[in-house]
Amino acid sequence: MSPIRQHLRGSRRLATAGVAVTTATLLAAALSPGAEAADRPTRATAIDNAVSALVAHASALGLDSTQSTSVRDVIVDKDGTQHVRYDRTYRQLPVLGGDFVVHLAADGTYRSANRATKSRISLPSITPSVSAPKAADLATNALRAANLGEALKKLTAKPQLVVDALHGTPKLAWRTNVVALDSLGNPVARTVITDARSGAQIDAWDSIETASGDGQSLYGGTVPLETTVSGTTYQLKDPNRGNTYTGDAANKTDLCIFGICIVRAPSTVFTDADNHWGTGATSDRASAAVDAQYGTNETWDYYKNVHGRNGIAGDGKGSYNRVHYGTNYNNAFWDDSCFCMTYGDGDGTTFGPLVALDVAGHEMTHGVTSKTAALTYSGESGGLNEATSDILGTMVEWYANNPSDKGDYLIGEKIVRSGFGKAALRFMDKPSKDGNSADSWSSSVGNLDVHYSSGVANHFAYLLAEGSGAKTINGVDYNSPTSNGSTLTGIGHDKVGAIWYRALTVYMTSSTNYAGARTATLNAARDLYGAGSLEYGAVGAAWSAVNVN
Repeated sequence: MSPIRQHLRGSRRLATAGVAVTTATLLAAALSPGAEAADRPTRATAIDNAVSALVAHASALGLDSTQSTSVRDVIVDKDGTQHVRYDRTYRQLPVLGGDFVVHLAADGTYRSANRATKSRISLPSITPSVSAPKAADLATNALRAANLGEALKKLTAKPQLVVDALHGTPKLAWRTNVVALDSLGNPVARTVITDARSGAQIDAWDSIETASGDGQSLYGGTVPLETTVSGTTYQLKDPNRGNTYTGDAANKTDLCIFGICIVRAPSTVFTDADNHWGTGATSDRASAAVDAQYGTNETWDYYKNVHGRNGIAGDGKGSYNRVHYGTNYNNAFWDDSCFCMTYGDGDGTTFGPLVALDVAGHEMTHGVTSKTAALTYSGESGGLNEATSDILGTMVEWYANNPSDKGDYLIGEKIVRSGFGKAALRFMDKPSKDGNSADSWSSSVGNLDVHYSSGVANHFAYLLAEGSGAKTINGVDYNSPTSNGSTLTGIGHDKVGAIWYRALTVYMTSSTNYAGARTATLNAARDLYGAGSLEYGAVGAAWSAVNVN
């Protein structure tokens, strides 16, 4: 006989002794652990108990005949304790900060309450001096200002008259929700609280919710991501970095004629249900998107936190990324005309997806260059343009300090495949290791492809940061020679980044050549560290070591 049947037979025998109810109750509890919930107060019971508490404690809760309440939420604990949350109106106007929670014991008796505001709510009038259309205009201007004056489309503003008890003494106010689309078609929204008497702005906040998520990247391990809540899903769009987002190009390409793109590949923003993005494998399309968004974030943060630059253009506006561009596309590029980054997936033999951190830093630095020195993309200035992206893109990698992608002086080492036959795209310690780049300046350097003439400045930057000779840094072996046989001691990569950025943004122009870059970086070192400083002397020595005198 099974144990269950033994228990049942036993309970029937006990029933004849007059104790069947007690035994059956114990048995039910043993077989159904949640059964005791039936004895807990229901939602309706908790509300009834709370109503009694409101009547008995109206004065303590700041309630009077001018006010009404409505239940927002009810929680009943396992032990029967009840918590009823209320919203409040004053003369039928919603009260911001009027919410409160009533706490009741299991038997329904009043325990305490939490109130958002303890101020007495009493207004001489609920007739506004500022009209609803005026409040809508003020809120619309606030949204434009928050988006740095960008031309917004499909603007709608809906003012609602409220009582503001959130900001000191309760006052009549307009709460206006204003929404629009930015130039990329992405939604932007702001809630603006305006004093209904004076028209002064009391407060304002973004009303598109944000969230902190994470992603499994292809190259950087698990990385943090700031995303945007959109209904029941998350968008891979960062409102804290200018609404920068990453979209799927769906393996399509742009249609361009004479350099003008008349049809662009799509950039459908990635979405996710749980805010945990990608798997770290190329089979998941979101994995490459994680790397691209992460690269954007780290580049944004590097320029802002290290150089005080707010966004690529310095105006706080974000760019956007397109991943999965084309088929087996072995390239990544920055495009000023769309203010966007585009990444191919690679062919799997030469390159994997080109979404590595230093590639992102490199390409977006082209955007910084275009907004500052605008170095012409040919001759020696073109080499300096490319070198600027290599140098500052490398600084982004050092800044990120990602243990899965440590700082180094290799360019694109994460994206190359064994079929490429090299460990990286370019080598800053000895650029000629790629088979094409120049280690030092000569009169023919300007005739090289800009990706190869950049070697002179890349070599200068490495020597200035780390010095000459053989060494191992973060597990990578380097051996950097000098053209004049000198021995150099480096000043560190942080100072190199500071010097190059100032030279780029203050002293270089569209026609700067290598001689001009020497002068520009010496001026920058003088500004930052002094004309007689070790750093100033190191800049001159590093240029001489690559034959720029």
